[in-house]
Amino acid sequence: MISLGDVPLTLVVGGYAQKWHLGTKAGVTDTVRACRDFAPAVFPLPHPSWRNTAWIKKNPWFEAELLPALQTRIKEVLT
Repeated sequence: MISLGDVPLTLVVGGYAQKWHLGTKAGVTDTVRACRDFAPAVFPLPHPSWRNTAWIKKNPWFEAELLPALQTRIKEVLT
């Protein structure tokens, strides 16, 4: 069996993935809001669908706080 080795960052995208990989019972909003509980190795994210435009507007903290933290982590992983 082939191993990936150390995976420094995992993006868990959408509610189904969050329930499967993180074992969360909370909804997407609560799980994504609790991203600090999983960081820096795992970042739960909403599904990137055009239908999530309303979700993003209702949750401005996502673009203001979480995305910059994710961008910083991606830079750390890639350097």
